Amino acid sequence: MSDAVRLDITQHAAVLTLNAPETRNALSSSLLDGLHARLTDIEQQLASGTLDRHVLVLTGSGKAFCAGMDLKAVLADPTLIHTLLRLLAEASLRIRALPMVTIAHLNGPAIGGGCGLAMVCDLVASAPNVRIGFPEVDLGACPAVVAPWLVRKISAGNARRVLLTGGTMTAREGHALGMVSHLLDDGDGDEQTLESIVARLAGAGPTALAATKRLLNDIDGSLDREVAVRGAALSAEVFSGPEAQERIRAKFVK
Repeated sequence: MSDAVRLDITQHAAVLTLNAPETRNALSSSLLDGLHARLTDIEQQLASGTLDRHVLVLTGSGKAFCAGMDLKAVLADPTLIHTLLRLLAEASLRIRALPMVTIAHLNGPAIGGGCGLAMVCDLVASAPNVRIGFPEVDLGACPAVVAPWLVRKISAGNARRVLLTGGTMTAREGHALGMVSHLLDDGDGDEQTLESIVARLAGAGPTALAATKRLLNDIDGSLDREVAVRGAALSAEVFSGPEAQERIRAKFVK
């Protein structure tokens, strides 16, 4: 099993952990390949009946959920962005299609493509002060892969505001917009715990949850592969252009 992404089974859920803390779980080839490998494991185990959990938690190891695309690798090989964005788009479709309730647990910052990966999940849980957002336009890039998921999550008007203004925000601000569904207890006692959310979902009927999720996917067009593929191609085209390359190089090359 690839160490880049771990699959663990707890009392109430399957847990996928992005496991490259040294890069803040950046979306590299190895991490995305590992994510696809673990998704295959989950799909096969569900089909065979060896996995009986109907909740999936997606989280990160270390201090970040996911820092977004591995931009240092893209600087070294600009053609790599096409592969990374295609893998991200395909992983997003596979996560959305799972007959499980998926929860992104933001253990730390979720930026760019990492925030997009969280938006793919049915629910997003985070402590209030975690930084999230889409700074792609600040880097001369286009968030076309994540845009459809954000539109489905918070409406076209709110997504337009978030994606065009760029930058980041706190999870509490994201909660007000609908990007974060559950604020986790930060010590004030007003928020929920991840364990209570997972346990509640685990107590629901798995057939009913799967059928409801399938219906919601049909209603909002979540599994429209053409939209996902087109978004990956557009993002890659802009990423490969001189504006993005210059801005990314200015950020990482001192």
